[in-house]
Order: sequence, then structure tokens, then C-alpha cells
Amino acid sequence: MKIHLNFFTTMVALSAGLLVTGCSRQAAQQSPPPPTVTVAPVEQKDIVEWSEFTGRTEPVESVEIRPRTSGYIQEVRFKSGQLVKKGDVLFVIDPRWNQAVFDQRQAEYEQARSEAGRTDKLLANNAISVEEAGARKSRAEVAKAALESARLDLEFTEVRAPIAGRVSRALLTEGNYASGNAGSASLLTTVVSVNPVYVNADIDEDTLLKFNKLVDAKKLGTTEGGKIPVELQLADESDFPHKGSIESFDNRLDPNTGSILLRAVFGNDDYRIVPGLFARIRIPLSDRHPALLVVERAIGTDQANKFVLTLTPTNTVQYQAVELGPVVDGQRIVRSGLSAGEKIVVNGLSHVRPGMSVTPQLVMGNSATLKMAIR
Repeated sequence: MKIHLNFFTTMVALSAGLLVTGCSRQAAQQSPPPPTVTVAPVEQKDIVEWSEFTGRTEPVESVEIRPRTSGYIQEVRFKSGQLVKKGDVLFVIDPRWNQAVFDQRQAEYEQARSEAGRTDKLLANNAISVEEAGARKSRAEVAKAALESARLDLEFTEVRAPIAGRVSRALLTEGNYASGNAGSASLLTTVVSVNPVYVNADIDEDTLLKFNKLVDAKKLGTTEGGKIPVELQLADESDFPHKGSIESFDNRLDPNTGSILLRAVFGNDDYRIVPGLFARIRIPLSDRHPALLVVERAIGTDQANKFVLTLTPTNTVQYQAVELGPVVDGQRIVRSGLSAGEKIVVNGLSHVRPGMSVTPQLVMGNSATLKMAIR
């Protein structure tokens, strides 16, 4: 009987121990470790604030190619979209008729010049009258002018590019008649310059007034040529790699749109900027000054307010409202709410709440490094 009682007591103790161990394991499983988040210090650096606008690229020069003499096209000497130099022959109009006219005018001029050359001697010998001597000289001048006109017509049978740039397709090809008559000359093709290029954008009134105020105060940086710099971004680019300058503003504000046309000029050595493209440009709207910067992904939205989660010394996160400025080099300017060097959550924002404990992973570096870290 004692044996059975001791066995029973032992089994109860073991069961109680197993039960306590199981509850402890279950409790441990119900308390997961703090989530891991990426944190980075708030960066401070000297920056220039920019304002961005949508614009369209256009060539600095654009020329319609029309012949100056009439005739049938004998040859087309370019391919569509080809880069051409100023003076390159694009079309050849059959020159035979113009050559024949030139030869005739040259013969007439040689005869008239020969007669005019004998005038003084004949006049001295009273072989001709003074009136006849004057007429001979006049005929020589007329023949010379006719020869020069025929020379131009012959030269114009080679239709040359008046500017360097990219040529369009041939609108008239070999065998077609091209009219060179003023006012109704045939359109043969077009040529647009490719380097540099213009970008036109509409600037709103508030930006214009702020910009002019900064210009008057001489607070905007300038290029070596004294121009105010601007930057350009094409549709497939994430930053603003193209550097240019402001060429001009229009002479008045459009009252219907409340905007004014700005024209900027950009170098295009690689011909990547094609006339007619949509693009974004940004113009400076501040002098160079120190500012606090955070990556865009670190910013949350709470109704109408913007906030970040900061890291406390005890590795918990807390809510911090911030006032933001524009984006500069992929980072957002923070007007107020943070201090330089303060650590904020840059990745994992959606997995934590204010007051939670976290396991921070610190990332140091510039905006490019942060972008790589939070992917």
C-alpha cells in the first residue's frame, strides 16, 4: 500500500513539474523578441532649396529647308535623322539647265567686257560717240550682273544645310519637281539644332516674386558666366543630372494662367535631350544654408500631420511631429521637430508603434547609402 502511495506521489510531482515547464515555454513563445528596425542619424549639411516645374524641350534653331531655284531633284544626300554639319549638301537639283544659262551669261559678259575694254581707245580716235561709249560700259555692267545671278542659280542647285543639327526625312525625293519661287517654294525637309537645347516651363507668380527678390538681394549662386543655374530631369531619370542655366523670362505674366514662361538652356553633348520631350526642371529658391535632412521613407502621415519615429536611449521608439520643406537630392528638408544626429527609424516604420521596444540596426552615410539600406 505504501509502494502504491509513493508511486502516486511521485507521478503527481512529475506531472506538476512538466506542467510548470510547459507553461513557461508557452509564456516564452507568447513574448516574441523586439522587432528589428533600421535607424539612421538625422543629417545636417549645406544645401540649396529648389522648386520643380514641368517643361518641354525645344531646339535653339529650327530651319525649314526650301530650294532657291526650281528644278527636278536629282539626288538626296542624307538619311532620315542624320546629324549634319552647316554647309553639307542635302539635295541636288538637276543643274544642267542652270549650267547652260550660266555658260550663256558668261559668254555674253565676256563679249560685253571686251567691247567695253576698247571703248576708251575708240573714243580717243573719235571712232564712236560718247553716248555709244557709255552704252558699251552699261551693257558690260548688265552682263556682269546677269552672270552673277546665273552663278547663284547654279550654286543653289545644291541645297545645303544652313545650320548644324539633325535632319528630318526627305519630303520630296529623286525625280520630283521642287519649286524655288519665293512665297511658294517647296518644303524639302527640316533641320533642328541639337546642342545646346532650350527647355520652356511655366513658372507661377509666387515663385517668380520669390525668385526676383533673391536675385535682387544677390543671394543666388551663379555659374562662371554669371548665369543662374538650373537642373533638368528626363522622364526615365530619378535625379537631375543635366546642368544648365536660365536664359530668359518672358516679358509679361499670362493673366489667364497666372504664370510666366521661363526659358533655360542646357548643353547636350551626348544628344540625349531630344527636342519635344517633356522634362522637369528645378530652379534655386534659396541661398546655400545648413539644413536637416531625412529620407522620405522615414516620414509617416497622421491625418494632416507628418511625423517620424525617434529612437530613445532605452531602444524604444517615440512619436515626433515634424514640419517639412522641399526634397533636395532625394532627401526631405526638416524645418522643425528634430535635431542633427538624432536617430530615427528609416525602415520598418509600419511594424512598430510609439512606445515599443526595438532592436535597432544603425546605418551611417549619405542619401545614396540610405536608399540602398532600406530597399
